[in-house]
Amino acid sequence: MGAAAAAALSFANQQAYAQTSDAGTNAEVVDGAGGQEIADANRTLDTIVITGIRGSLKDAMDIKRSAQGVVDAISAEDIGKFPDTNLAESLQRITGVSIDRSNNEGNQVTVRGFGPSFNMVTLNGRQMPRSSSIESEGITRSFNFREISSELVSGVEVYKTGRADVDSGGIGSTINVKTARPFDYQGFTAFGSVKGVIDRSVETGDDITPEISGLVSHKFLDDKVGILLALSQSERHSHTDRVGTEGWVRNRGQNIDTSNIDNGTGSWWAPWTVDLDLLDTQRKRQNGQLVLQFAPTDRLTATIDYTAQRFEQTSNMNRQGLWFDEPTGVPDVNGTLVNPIEVTDELNFWAWQFYEKTEGDSVGLNLDWQATDTLSFTFDFHDSTSKSNPNGTNSEHRTNLANGIYELNEEGVLEGVANKLVNFSADFSGDIPTVTVDDSALPGNGAYDKANIIPDLFHTYGYQIDNQIQQARFAGKWENAGEGALTAVNFGLQKTSYKVDTRQFGTFAFITTLALDDLSLDFEPVGDALSEFGDATTIYPFVPRYSASEYISLADEQGLFFQAPPSSDGVEEETLAAFVSAEFETEFNGMPVYANAGVRFEDTNVSAYSVLETIQNLQYNHLEGISVIYDGVPVAQTLYGGYKKILPNFDVKVDITDQLVGRFSYGRTMTRSELDKMFPSTRITQVRPGDPALARQGNPNLLPFESDNFDFSVEYYYNEASYVSVGYFQKYVNNFIGETTVLSVIEDANGNPLTDPSVDADPALCPDATIPTAACFNRADQPVLNFEFTTPENLDSAEVDGWEFNVQHIFGDSGFGAIANYTLVDSDAKYDIRQINGNRALSGLSDSANLVAFYDKNGIQARIAYNWRDEFLLKGGNEPTFTEAYGQFDANASYEINDHFTVFIEGLNLTNETTRRHGRYREQLLSAEQYGARYNVGLRAKF
Repeated sequence: MGAAAAAALSFANQQAYAQTSDAGTNAEVVDGAGGQEIADANRTLDTIVITGIRGSLKDAMDIKRSAQGVVDAISAEDIGKFPDTNLAESLQRITGVSIDRSNNEGNQVTVRGFGPSFNMVTLNGRQMPRSSSIESEGITRSFNFREISSELVSGVEVYKTGRADVDSGGIGSTINVKTARPFDYQGFTAFGSVKGVIDRSVETGDDITPEISGLVSHKFLDDKVGILLALSQSERHSHTDRVGTEGWVRNRGQNIDTSNIDNGTGSWWAPWTVDLDLLDTQRKRQNGQLVLQFAPTDRLTATIDYTAQRFEQTSNMNRQGLWFDEPTGVPDVNGTLVNPIEVTDELNFWAWQFYEKTEGDSVGLNLDWQATDTLSFTFDFHDSTSKSNPNGTNSEHRTNLANGIYELNEEGVLEGVANKLVNFSADFSGDIPTVTVDDSALPGNGAYDKANIIPDLFHTYGYQIDNQIQQARFAGKWENAGEGALTAVNFGLQKTSYKVDTRQFGTFAFITTLALDDLSLDFEPVGDALSEFGDATTIYPFVPRYSASEYISLADEQGLFFQAPPSSDGVEEETLAAFVSAEFETEFNGMPVYANAGVRFEDTNVSAYSVLETIQNLQYNHLEGISVIYDGVPVAQTLYGGYKKILPNFDVKVDITDQLVGRFSYGRTMTRSELDKMFPSTRITQVRPGDPALARQGNPNLLPFESDNFDFSVEYYYNEASYVSVGYFQKYVNNFIGETTVLSVIEDANGNPLTDPSVDADPALCPDATIPTAACFNRADQPVLNFEFTTPENLDSAEVDGWEFNVQHIFGDSGFGAIANYTLVDSDAKYDIRQINGNRALSGLSDSANLVAFYDKNGIQARIAYNWRDEFLLKGGNEPTFTEAYGQFDANASYEINDHFTVFIEGLNLTNETTRRHGRYREQLLSAEQYGARYNVGLRAKF
């Protein structure tokens, strides 16, 4: 609980105690968790504590009311009892906060339209490192809330306006996650929770998995020493059904009739694929914290803490799909090839294995010294690390089988080429595509006959990341004991070292000579498994079931597997910050006025490096593949950058009446670039026969996003834990980071521009080559490849504004209450789907709303919540990804058996909603996913 909240709650408790003292020896305890009245003539109370849902809401309201600037908060209802099973799921209940979901679980947050990378997340005021081994997640600073147990969290504060004494980095917000300390409790305190996680989606694994957490805290030696230990372990098995594509490509296909197109550019888009995925996931999460506090005097407190996080997740996925290599058809008016047709091709039978492992450790020291009655100092230091894939193995494996008929001679050498005899088409006009396959030209039982299936390729990739933050902060506060408007001055210095080292793995190879005799391959009927999507058999009748790791093991046994050397990249940021702020109290026309004015100065130096081999050749494999061949000599490249920033802030709060509060805030905030945008290396991202060649390079000289922010709000606190608020905000963002694309050549190790090896290639010499073959390399007499070269740059500015509406109401002593909020966000940086290049757009920009109803009385708590988020841009670039509007119902209920034990049940995604994403237009489906409902049933104990 924050100091402001503690003071407010202490005042309320004192008032309640005075009332009970006047009543005589009988005492009334108001307990929001049970709401019961207890009369006891044999004991004296010194406080009355409101707990449960009502107590949590009151704590959060008190923090909001007394804060400088715009602050929202969530407080734990009791020890080990955060409102939701996931921190992100709780944060989405706050006005202006939305979440992104992964595997039916909140993982990252968007605040006021600014996505995860624009929000700084701290743990007890400290910046925490982040790492991930999954290539699609990139190298990001964004905190993932799935990796921390909510049971070990005592509260979360969301600072929507900037403050000089709060870490920079969040244009959207700074979110501080607070954990318990032994001096927070009186004497011995303990809680434990045991629950069974029931996931209705599970197909492979356990339907019920355990989640256990507990905390023990004790003070001794006349309350001068305290120790706290908190532990949590969670296991979860789940399943995801997905229908989608690998993306949409502009101006791809042959014999395209463009007569219908009316989109201003004449461009059209064709899908890469149509896919049906079945994904099974098993996850284990462990969290722990050990805290030691020592107060040798009333004026000095020392805290030493160690926090550990372990996260391990394995996912296996099978996909039935097809590739539109040379699609034909007639695009609609927007240019979408809604009914693509492919002649003489093949079905693809994919398998994936994802392995994620992260380890986080943090050691910290905090000293709090009240030097005099008016002067206090704090010193805080922590050394925190996050490591993903710490063993340095491939974290992602992808393999493919395909229709084809090959013959091997007596020496086992491939003779002939594949006979692609399957015709197919798709229809993207509905919510999910329908597929028509004609495999009548294949012998036997057609496309799903194992005799007509051959090996195709393997692909391994992923990251190994070592991220470390060392941070030292010295701060002081002088409080004015005399008269005058100036009440306090805050000041401090902070040094932050942020260092990330990465190794990126990536091996791609066609291995059509792999013997598949020992591969376990089956075909699972789709049947009613995807009935929520409609008639699933109109997509595919079967899904292949086999293991990607087994496929690669066979390749290794047969001498066909190889591992390309990884590349290395890294960034180191050294930031020195100084801040000062002053607090004022005065009156205007009899109204109390509270003001805070401050400034923060930051000096940041950046160095970025890359180590990778130089491209020696491009190798033609076949009609669909070109490989990059490196020279085997790693070369290091280092570039430097830096910047200085001044970040002022000014906040005014006016108590217009005892119940009505008005606010104005101005602050300048900034957000640093994503880490992988600063790597100096040049990488080829796509090169295929007949398709545009793509490449990208980072930019260590990127300046941070910088925003001037204005907030106006009015809040009416009309009853205990009941209030209404309306707020308006504006943000003016400069140094907007976008991507520029130019046509450029890439030179090989000898300084010659790369050419196109697919031109005049001899298929007889390059039959799906799996090893470098000189006859298949690019030659000087072939056309030079012009790559579409993408580089991040600081481009234009952007404006964002919006409204926040919130009402929280307790219906007297009935036990019932409700919360409703709505956020409107608008910006001039919206993605223009009719513009082909140069879009500057904010990801995550969307309206959102919440509706919560609850009951809290007589030992019974119940709550049902609906969260809605409008469509938003998930990812920009030349081809965008939009997440469509989504709403979800969650509910929970509990019953207090006695003062020590409570039983509870929780349900998430009760109506099994579908998450759907598309490209420029709704018909350009990218993904439709369903996860099923999830329930938790358990027992909580408190002593």
